[in-house]
Amino acid sequence: MKQHRIAVIGGDGIGPEVVDAALPVLDRAAARHGFGCAWEQLPYGADHYLKTGETLPDAGFRHLRDDVDAIFVGALGDPRVPENEHARDILLGLRFRLDLYINFRPVTLLHPSLTPLRSAGGTQGLSTADETPAIDFVIFRENTEGLYLGRTRTEGDAEVAEEVNTHRGVHRIIRAAFEWADAHGRTLVTMADKSNAIPAHRLWQREFHDVASAFPNIQAEHRYIDALAMELVRRPERFQVIVTNNLFGDILSDLGAALVGGLGIAASANLHPGRTGLFEPVHGSAPRHAGRRDANPVATVLTGALMFEQLGHAEAARDLERAVRHAIAAGIRTPDLGGRATTTEAAAAISAQL
Repeated sequence: MKQHRIAVIGGDGIGPEVVDAALPVLDRAAARHGFGCAWEQLPYGADHYLKTGETLPDAGFRHLRDDVDAIFVGALGDPRVPENEHARDILLGLRFRLDLYINFRPVTLLHPSLTPLRSAGGTQGLSTADETPAIDFVIFRENTEGLYLGRTRTEGDAEVAEEVNTHRGVHRIIRAAFEWADAHGRTLVTMADKSNAIPAHRLWQREFHDVASAFPNIQAEHRYIDALAMELVRRPERFQVIVTNNLFGDILSDLGAALVGGLGIAASANLHPGRTGLFEPVHGSAPRHAGRRDANPVATVLTGALMFEQLGHAEAARDLERAVRHAIAAGIRTPDLGGRATTTEAAAAISAQL
């Protein structure tokens, strides 16, 4: 049996709770599809930082870079740590140091009752857990450039933040979006920028047209970011693949999550083909909910599905997504989705559907 070495950072707040609930579900799906997961629990998080002053030591980074097949994170962030230094060093540190330039965010309506949009789905929406959802797009967010690099300079009495866009960085994220669309039967890629007001974004225009020319069977369209945000609310079902910069991708992916049920079901993957990937639900550590045992494990399970797909087990990933859909359709939901299930009850319901 193929065994994958997976480092687990439960982290802070609800992070350890959702991870503990999700791992048995992932183990069951893996066993059904003939592979296994060797989970390695690592201590990094607020408690470790407050005790040792250590965020992610160099030896720990090298281990994650060289010795594991994937990194699975629950959530990081704790009000006891000023400015969440440990979370920034671990999450942003791994993204930049491993050059995980793709932040991949799927946005899929798993059940029509989850969207706040009155008309979402309509007659096209889900009537059973197996039908194709009306809202089903992915976001490719550039993950290593933009304002998140934290480059600043002082001009007189002003501190100036610099947005970094390079030919290499813009080209490769746009190409990744088109390649994914081509491999998954998608026929439309939308690029969002603000080139009408930000001259640096004209680089995105040039690279988008250049890459699109190599994929004649895929329609390439451009939207300014503000217009795209509005259109996502009005007609989310028309989008398939969206590619944009670091800041805009951060904002659009949370908007997308809200369209299909909230951050409690939002999964993400941080990727660089051929390198160790970092997989994390995006709901954050939610310190106020820690210990209440009502956090939603769906985002963590679906993040595991993304991880399985990247590890070469696409059917196991689809199996997990189907199980989540059936569990939600059966009404086993945590409070954020309008139900009363605990974290472990929701995870058990998903496992039962496998």
